[in-house]
Amino acid sequence: MTEQKLKQRSEIPEIYKWRLEDIISSNEKWEEDFSQLEKLISEDNKFSGHLGDNADTLIACFEWMDDLQQQIETLYSYARMRRDEDNRLTIYQAMSDRAEMLSVRIASLLSFVVPELLALPEQQIAEYMENSKMSVYAHVMDNIVRKRNHVLSKAEEKLLAEAGELAAAPQTIFVMANNADLKFPLIIAENSQKVELTKGNYIQFLENPQRRIRRVAYEALYQTYQKQKNTWAATLNASVKADVFYARTRRYPSAVESSLDDDKVPLRVYDSLIATVHDYLPEMHRYISLRKRILGLDELQMYDIYVPLVAESKVVVEYEEAQKMVSEGLKPLGKEYEEILKTAFESGWIDVCENEGKTSGAYSWGTYKAHPFVLLNHQDNLNSAFTIAHEMGHAMHSYFSNRTQPHIYSRYTIFVAEVASTLNESLVMEHLLKTTSDPKLLAYLLNHYLEQFRGTIFRQTMFAEFEKEIHAFVEKGGSLTADYLSQYYLDLNARYYGQDVRLDQEIALEWARIPHFYNAFYVYKYATGFSAAIALAKGILEEGAPAVKRYLEFLASGGSDYPIAQLRRAGVDMETPQPVQEALQVFSNLITRLEQLL
Repeated sequence: MTEQKLKQRSEIPEIYKWRLEDIISSNEKWEEDFSQLEKLISEDNKFSGHLGDNADTLIACFEWMDDLQQQIETLYSYARMRRDEDNRLTIYQAMSDRAEMLSVRIASLLSFVVPELLALPEQQIAEYMENSKMSVYAHVMDNIVRKRNHVLSKAEEKLLAEAGELAAAPQTIFVMANNADLKFPLIIAENSQKVELTKGNYIQFLENPQRRIRRVAYEALYQTYQKQKNTWAATLNASVKADVFYARTRRYPSAVESSLDDDKVPLRVYDSLIATVHDYLPEMHRYISLRKRILGLDELQMYDIYVPLVAESKVVVEYEEAQKMVSEGLKPLGKEYEEILKTAFESGWIDVCENEGKTSGAYSWGTYKAHPFVLLNHQDNLNSAFTIAHEMGHAMHSYFSNRTQPHIYSRYTIFVAEVASTLNESLVMEHLLKTTSDPKLLAYLLNHYLEQFRGTIFRQTMFAEFEKEIHAFVEKGGSLTADYLSQYYLDLNARYYGQDVRLDQEIALEWARIPHFYNAFYVYKYATGFSAAIALAKGILEEGAPAVKRYLEFLASGGSDYPIAQLRRAGVDMETPQPVQEALQVFSNLITRLEQLL
């Protein structure tokens, strides 16, 4: 038997690596910049206690804050992305930790601003806003003032800021354990070849037409997590407790309402998403039943959920071909978008290949002054091609935002970020559906599109429901044990997947491997974002230039307004259930179309 193991970082060709030197030229320059920032924040704070002096003092304070935040973002982004290249390298573990600690110190240093501003009379703040130089800070000030009831005293805010590193510990521990320490076994794959199971190739194994391979990979993954199930539960319990602590400290009724208020999203948006998805669960069960029939199985297992329904049309998509596919699919967004995308593919924006120690999954990140960056763990399949489209949606959003907005508004909210990423996926899929003549490949693509709905609306909403429940459980005094988490997660799967799937104790443990649970109440935005993206993509394809113009203006708006208002201007009202209902109706129509083909 031959063995196939992950490559070392040094074995990856340079053309498949991102160019982090575009952020900071070297580790030595990073150390120099770090030392300078340390000295800067050690100087006397000349603004604390003086924000009530006049508007010019407040403006100078905002500019000082902005400079500090830009510097620490640059230092942290570089160190963290270097660490993500190979989590085993202690030099970048240390640099990342130091940058995080310095970030906490800066947050503590700046913690006086909001409580001191809110201590000013409302009339004085109104007078400040009459200063023409304050106009750029109008949204910042509104966002501060509206949270008046949730801001503590200066001393309390300073204490909370200094506790930030402790609150981040569960996520840090999970990331290191999950990426640097966790090792999966070799499994016997096709042609009796021993292959190391990784988080990157796991889904690829679940898409394998050989059921034995799917089962072996599935069992090997969860047996590995099973060995530390109590540790995973304790880590997640600590993370949820931190969320609950901050929500209570800031006088919110619940952790979910505290999180939603960051984006000024009403709780009814979250609850409506879950309720609307529940209404369409019969359609989800219909899809699962169709899957069982097409696969010809007497009993559908959870490891049968990802395998393509048309095995003969298994698509191999190498990275260069995936680039072309994405570029073609995104042409409706216009020439400017197309040219920037070409630059991204050719100019060191993307880290492509999986290697030993590299952080799993995919993301887009970067700094204000440098171009965005994208981390991939590319596998030669259609799913990875759509991952490119998804992450480039984030990257292009950042590019347009950074180019148009001042730094204070360059970072858009996660709520709208998932619109840009999933809109890209939708456009690429519509392109493929229109240009495919082979009935079997068409069926494959329809199935893939259905999987996007299942994974992005149904699955992420199930995650959102899970998050809401476990936080509510802790808020009532409960403790999240492995047994409790597994039983509730198993019950949720039964509700979402229906009677045609045989559930097992492996899937009950899936909660242990989901990194998003350490960034609570994040995942629902995938579902709402996907729904909004379906509507916007439909407008772009049907209306053309006017819809493209609105969409690019939306990308360029960054964080300069609340996300619900931004989407409303782009043409989607997320305060109604209509976008989710319309998206799920598309899901229903796709099932019918696939039924007719197969």
